[in-house]
Amino acid sequence: MSSTAIVWFRNDLRIRDHEPLRSAATHYDRVVPIYCFDPRHFGKTMFDLPKTGPIRARFLRECVEDLRGSLQALGTNLLVRQGRPEDVLPSLVSSTDASAVFHFQEVGPEENAVEQAVADALSDTNAQPGYFWGKTLYHVNDLPFDGAADIPNVYTNFRKGVEKKSRIRSTIAPPEALSPLPDDLDPGILPSLEDLGVEGDGSVDERSVLPFQGGETRGLDRIDEYIWREDCLRKYKATRNGLLGANYSSKFSPWLAHGCITPRQIYEEVQRYEQERTSNKSTYWMTFELIWRDFHTFAAGKAGSQLFAAGGPAGKSPSWRDDDDAFERWAQGTTGIPFVDANMHELNETGFMSNRGRQNVASMLSMSLKQDWRKGAAYFESRLVDYDVCSNWGNWAYNSGVGHDPRDRYFNIVKQANRYDGDGDYVRYWLPELRGVPDEYIHEPHRMSQEEQEAADCIIGADYPSPIVDLDQTYQRIQRERQSG
Repeated sequence: MSSTAIVWFRNDLRIRDHEPLRSAATHYDRVVPIYCFDPRHFGKTMFDLPKTGPIRARFLRECVEDLRGSLQALGTNLLVRQGRPEDVLPSLVSSTDASAVFHFQEVGPEENAVEQAVADALSDTNAQPGYFWGKTLYHVNDLPFDGAADIPNVYTNFRKGVEKKSRIRSTIAPPEALSPLPDDLDPGILPSLEDLGVEGDGSVDERSVLPFQGGETRGLDRIDEYIWREDCLRKYKATRNGLLGANYSSKFSPWLAHGCITPRQIYEEVQRYEQERTSNKSTYWMTFELIWRDFHTFAAGKAGSQLFAAGGPAGKSPSWRDDDDAFERWAQGTTGIPFVDANMHELNETGFMSNRGRQNVASMLSMSLKQDWRKGAAYFESRLVDYDVCSNWGNWAYNSGVGHDPRDRYFNIVKQANRYDGDGDYVRYWLPELRGVPDEYIHEPHRMSQEEQEAADCIIGADYPSPIVDLDQTYQRIQRERQSG
């Protein structure tokens, strides 16, 4: 009698370095791969914002389509269903007589709740869930800490711990071939964005830093392109805070977020690059950033639902202002602060924003406008093509004064703009209404006299908004609050 295992794909849309798929192929006669478009992923967040906007939805659909092509090349197919996994999987177990459902574990209360719901639903069948870990560079079982409660709250302590006492496991080869699906099992069609209830077609502004295309095929190609063909790794540390162009940073994050590529694959390419070309601070810094991603993942697991509380993982007691107009101006990029507005335009029109931009717009919303940081995190959840629950919410908390950051930071946005966009090229790229503004005013156009505004063909309050706040006054208020607190 043949044996069957189901492999439930989630945020792991690849065939390489995929332990559940490899294990199922090794120990079972037949593997049935499935992906469920869960309607909860296309609903609303706590602030009634869409959880998945059109650009991210389009990228996800491309990832699933590419995964199906990879599985077809191995001799099988990917089942695609619309529905809750806890409803879909028991039915599939029954129709295939499967004895196991393999999948990766994820981090986050919603994700954990789905896993538990699936486990509960499978308890009435003959199939057992099989859990695997594959999201991070360091395996959860190899951490030098005594459980989740012992995960350090500060990145440096986490990094030093894993670098000194842990090891990075090798990647896992994909199966060489898989048995075809039963003839009576309908693979299903990929739903359109309209089928998923997503408004828009997911098209991206041609000014995007990259034409982001979902899928393992393009994800692996991007690794090869950035590290080997363009030879950008050797200068990564010096360029990573850039704003314009495809290669100032790796841009691996969209494929990492959807599990099309893994941190271990990147790490192995870095190791090979160091052996074949050069080893320097930039090559180490790529691994350094991968460890940051690990830190946010394990810190999110430790925080649990507290990560989504108003006081963040640090459990602080901030007083947020409720100002819908301020939030909308921030979200639409009409704050009158060019560096913030340019970054928000890039996000809205491409689904991507540099790390430097993310830090500054987060500081603007939560620290200067004093709006609930979770609204910004939820907005990013909808818009970012590289949305990852742990990195997104962890970074927002970190940059909003409610994380475990010992420096308790806030950003001087104009100073940051002058440092990273001194000539104003980035601001003018996304805000063409400012193209005539002289360099000395590009980050504070409201400081121009009326005559200078007319000469620049940019009238403040008409062609470009007046600032929503006086940033210097907000910094003074932040400092007073810290002194009194």
